[in-house]
Amino acid sequence: MSVRVANKAVCSPPEQSSPSSLKLAPVQTAALDPSGYCETPVYNPDLCPNMIAAQAKLVYHLNKYYNEKCQSRKAAISKTIREVCKVVSDVLKEVEVQEPRFISSLNEMDNRFEGLEVISPTEFEVVLYLNQMGVFNFVDDGSLPGCAVLKLSDGRKRSMSLWVEFITASGYLSARKIRSRFQTLVAQAVDKCSYRDVVKMVADTSEVKLRIRDRYVVQITPAFKCTGIWPRSAAHWPLPHIPWPGPNRVAEVKAEGFNLLSKECYSLNGKQSSAESDAWVLQFAEAENRLLLGGCRKKCLSLLKTLRDRHLELPGQPLNNYHMKTLVSYECEKHPRESDWDENCLGDRLNGILLQLISCLQCRRCPHYFLPNLDLFQGKPHSALENAAKQTWRLAREILTNPKSLEKL
Repeated sequence: MSVRVANKAVCSPPEQSSPSSLKLAPVQTAALDPSGYCETPVYNPDLCPNMIAAQAKLVYHLNKYYNEKCQSRKAAISKTIREVCKVVSDVLKEVEVQEPRFISSLNEMDNRFEGLEVISPTEFEVVLYLNQMGVFNFVDDGSLPGCAVLKLSDGRKRSMSLWVEFITASGYLSARKIRSRFQTLVAQAVDKCSYRDVVKMVADTSEVKLRIRDRYVVQITPAFKCTGIWPRSAAHWPLPHIPWPGPNRVAEVKAEGFNLLSKECYSLNGKQSSAESDAWVLQFAEAENRLLLGGCRKKCLSLLKTLRDRHLELPGQPLNNYHMKTLVSYECEKHPRESDWDENCLGDRLNGILLQLISCLQCRRCPHYFLPNLDLFQGKPHSALENAAKQTWRLAREILTNPKSLEKL
């Protein structure tokens, strides 16, 4: 049964909530500072001149912050990506020599590398797309939040699979077995590649991670690209009573499809059954990027990422850029009109997202946008989430009450 994330959903305190009723929390900031909370202002020509002037001032300083801080962050990350991808490409070429089934898909298109995600300015993930998934059925029954399994469509097709030795006795294509084999190949490739003096494997993890020049960490994740189907666990989307996104955009997003990643799924921590360790993690990176086209959506996300990198990189790592991306998507549902994302609404949208983030941190719940049964805060220390809520509140209040403070943030 799919669970909807309503426009004005309620998140119960952690001790009263259940995994099957995971919803987005309403904005609640009174617990931190009762005097500081105010409703997010809405642009309206009938508002008093002072309020309009204050909004215009905030937008001015946000644009200045974007042009100075966000753009310099983008330029620095872009330079890092080029440096990192040279090393990763060299390693993957060596992998391909040893095992032709793992063909590098790290290709540059329109000044971006397909399958590369920026986790932080020093942490990246490269998705390595694998070939031939055809003889498997995609099984997504909701029993493994955020995950699915690939099962032989017919036992007689076992020998037809390119990945025959990674198929379990029960007929599942094991994500864990493929990753284990890939990890061995990458370890051997690191010793042979031309960058062996500056790259090494990260130990004590089942993930395939490289440390480059002792500054950057890159996770390389084998994956299958799934197009033409949509997961049953995301069947609730789009919500019927919300006009965003329109039918054309919905069709584009669903056509973009999703990825199945061979990586550890934090929702399965502590579970040891073979079916769970063989499961693949659902990822919607390209679909999410397509949703954020138009208006000031991407600019808003860039502002949030920069603020996170500079002020919310906290002990316990409670927040990452994916949390920010998720909350921008929810904000789009709350404000479905394109006019809500005009440049002059940038301040309102940023304030709304920061207040929602505080509420999610207080409730210790942040549902995945497409998979609302999956909590993105699962496994995060409660003390780290509480600390992040206080720090985010200080940041939001500073921006709202003194936009000029952005010059120093």
